[in-house]
Amino acid sequence: MAILVSNRDARRIFLNKQGLAAPPNRALGKQGLLDLIHDIGFVQVDSISTVERAHHQILFSRNQTYRREHLTELLEKDGALFEHWTHDASIIPSRFFVYWKHRFRREGETILERWRQWREEGFEEAFDEIYAKIHAEGAVMARDFKFEGRVSGGWWNWHPSKTALEYLWRTGKVAIARRENFQKVYDLTERVIPGHHHEPDVSHEAFVDWCCRAALTRLGFATHGEIAAFFDLVSPEEAKAWVTGHRDELCEVTIEPADGEKPRLSYAFTGFPDNLGDLADPPARLRVLSPFDPLIRDRNRTERLFGFYYRIEIFVPEAKREYGYYVFPLLEGDRIVGRIDMKAERKTGSLNVKRVWWEKGVRSSSGRMERLEAELSRVAKFAGVETVVFLDGWDG
Repeated sequence: MAILVSNRDARRIFLNKQGLAAPPNRALGKQGLLDLIHDIGFVQVDSISTVERAHHQILFSRNQTYRREHLTELLEKDGALFEHWTHDASIIPSRFFVYWKHRFRREGETILERWRQWREEGFEEAFDEIYAKIHAEGAVMARDFKFEGRVSGGWWNWHPSKTALEYLWRTGKVAIARRENFQKVYDLTERVIPGHHHEPDVSHEAFVDWCCRAALTRLGFATHGEIAAFFDLVSPEEAKAWVTGHRDELCEVTIEPADGEKPRLSYAFTGFPDNLGDLADPPARLRVLSPFDPLIRDRNRTERLFGFYYRIEIFVPEAKREYGYYVFPLLEGDRIVGRIDMKAERKTGSLNVKRVWWEKGVRSSSGRMERLEAELSRVAKFAGVETVVFLDGWDG
């Protein structure tokens, strides 16, 4: 018989698993930061800096003692983290690198077929040349190559040298050694990733087993589709086969959705929920989440658990946006209670709040506004601006 989990308990479990139930002001330190990223699985990287870049904001929302320099050291000096793809570009613990080698092999088999559909003929000819240059001369950036005759454009219009760098990176032959003004600096993988992380190999069976176990551990409970989507390393079919083949280690759980409709069948490790240990109540404070926060990455799961419908409207024409260009969810305790449109204006030294939307049934009480203002003050300081300014019409 499946174990029934209330919606509130399901939210608490997921928040604990994703690092959002721990005290946000407890000293983190560099080792604590590495442990945090390991425990949540990965941190998405994004170039948009409306307030702060996504990876910094994701980590700050979990612990306000987070220091950017610690992340830089772990990435660029210690080799404890590396950058590559999950569902999108992400920062990942290097101890996971051995499993990403399976992704590299898969990319090597499929990426050229995809790229030939829209790249100029003969783009592969630069691959060996660029690799030899990096081997002989060291780390490079895309801007180190002359792009004569090429009109600048998006990913569909990469110069052959840029294409070569991306191919070598996606297939694991080179790695991102560091970033300069957010531009990738590439070097040979063996110069970036410590040998004990990049040299070993694991079987395909061990790879699938790790992907599914690691995902389910970080989700707490999940469908086979959610397991597959977490790291985006295995297919839903592979995850489904893993669930079927490990039923002796798993139990069925039904999760009550936020809308009170029919509970959804999921899986958890045997012993659930006792095997989760003591679950902390998430801090009552109100916190701003990045649009790319792993808590809300799976939009359908977010809607089922929190009753919160969310889409990024960056690519939606302004006149058709329901909310705004880059709107941040607001987490209060174990609920997502609203969203906010704001921007750090560094020229004026202010965090400008354009609009706040509260979810249906959430009151804009004085206590909630005090919690919002306290959080915005913390975010402003982290973003390097001095004041918080509520613009005219911010409350609709």
